[in-house]
Amino acid sequence: MIFGDNREAVIKNIQKAANDRDFTAKVEIGDPQMSLAERLQLVNDYWQRRKSFSSKFNNHVGHALFDALAKTLVGSTEFRGLENLNNLPIGGAILTTNHYNQIDSLPMKLLADKMHHPLSIVIEDTNLKLPGFFRYLMNYVGTIPLVQSPSYIANEFPKHLSHALVQNNWVLIYPEQEMWWTYRKPRKLQRGAYYFAAKQNVPVISTFVEIKDLPKTEKKDANFYETSYVVHVLPPIFPDVSLSANENAHQMMQQDYQQKVAAYEKIYGKKLNYDFLDWDIAGWRGHLTSDKAE
Repeated sequence: MIFGDNREAVIKNIQKAANDRDFTAKVEIGDPQMSLAERLQLVNDYWQRRKSFSSKFNNHVGHALFDALAKTLVGSTEFRGLENLNNLPIGGAILTTNHYNQIDSLPMKLLADKMHHPLSIVIEDTNLKLPGFFRYLMNYVGTIPLVQSPSYIANEFPKHLSHALVQNNWVLIYPEQEMWWTYRKPRKLQRGAYYFAAKQNVPVISTFVEIKDLPKTEKKDANFYETSYVVHVLPPIFPDVSLSANENAHQMMQQDYQQKVAAYEKIYGKKLNYDFLDWDIAGWRGHLTSDKAE
């Protein structure tokens, strides 16, 4: 789904997944479908291409476009809690946030810029095959594709992650995994981001993005209000050197989830309950029949 096609069908998928507590469910429609062998080949070709002169040139263009998009599309983003980053050690870090639309990396780009860090983005492998302009960005803005293959995750992915971190990059990883379009609530997190933070001995920059409805409806669809974003920077989370990577992953993941839930409850003034409500979809003026009531 690119910028809201098939919106109500996607919202129905979110409703079902939320009520089923299936927090990593794919809810989008029309995502590229590829076999594991095809995805591994796609990512291998991506890394091979990165060495070419044309790819290096396109990376300069891609980063310039990314900067321009961030300033144009989400330049009004507010940032709160920046004081939590005052005493971070010098170097790279893992950055986590909620995954709510196709351009939710742009506020994170603005945050990284504020703190003078380059941003790398971990993406699902098939994003390299998205149509049109999105494909160009996914290939040329410093992304690190992730293939759900034990061999790739154990061997290839850590090398590329480490390379980004030693260059002082913040690496954006979505611990919710799948994107749920304009979904306000923090979902249960997956352990990968925290395991890699522990293995690389880097902090996790914990954030939660508030999505605010604006009084103006969208030009393309009057069923939706325009929205704006507030990035809440939460206390950073550090690995405990006395624990194993697996123990750290569990502990750090739980802390990040608790911080995001606490932020949600403070921001919106309500206890977190995953039973679906129409309000869960920011900006939406429509209505679905929910299977459960809050």
